[in-house]
Amino acid sequence: MRLLSWNVNGLRAIYKKGFAEAVAAMAPDILALQETKLQQDQRTGEMLALSGYDSYWDYSVDKKGYSGVAVYARHQPREVRCGFGIDRFDREGRVLQLDYGPFILFNVYFPNGQRDADRLGYKLDFYRDFFAYTDRLREQGRSLVITGDFNTAHNEIDLKNPQANKDRSGFLRIERDVLDDIVTRGYVDTFRALYPDTVKYSWWSYRFNARRNNAGWRIDYFFVSRDLIDRGAVREAFILNEIDGSDHCPVGLELDI
Repeated sequence: MRLLSWNVNGLRAIYKKGFAEAVAAMAPDILALQETKLQQDQRTGEMLALSGYDSYWDYSVDKKGYSGVAVYARHQPREVRCGFGIDRFDREGRVLQLDYGPFILFNVYFPNGQRDADRLGYKLDFYRDFFAYTDRLREQGRSLVITGDFNTAHNEIDLKNPQANKDRSGFLRIERDVLDDIVTRGYVDTFRALYPDTVKYSWWSYRFNARRNNAGWRIDYFFVSRDLIDRGAVREAFILNEIDGSDHCPVGLELDI
């Protein structure tokens, strides 16, 4: 099973840049999108009729043109849920969970903390409460795949200029500590597990020719619960730097389920 995750930074905009053709070339079984920036009535017929896929959506309740996640899937899940049961987070349209039986897929657009101290606090609260929720599922014996834009580079290898960004949200020690903690609790960063020394990024600023100069950050991940690693279900993890259309590129995972 080939899974891809992509922060598209506006689904309407990226459709004009060859999105459907890129998806056909990448051929995912499941495609998780973040930052669709859509409301339900803004979805076009083209979006709803992407060949070979059913689609599932979550939207921001209070703010149009903001946040939003979607999943295109060839395989029908047993159950689909929006959010994770806490209204202050669920209102922003940041989480879809699809139950496939052998695993639950979470597509998550984690908050950005750069605006101000309140927003950083919101981001940290989101991390805490979301992973408390997923911990409860793991205690029930469920296997988890958690993908999306985490809005945090974990270690110095994961961004071009770590020292210059150490006081910037996205690489603050307090944010990186959260990723340290979830790894300790049994969540595995699949790309880093398979490629511990590989320098590769998934997001570049639109400024300063950052993508051309590869001055990027790796902030898009596929984390899995450790049991999937232990039983050999993770076959491959990858980052598709060559795919344009957004300030992020797709990241991927191959599962043997």
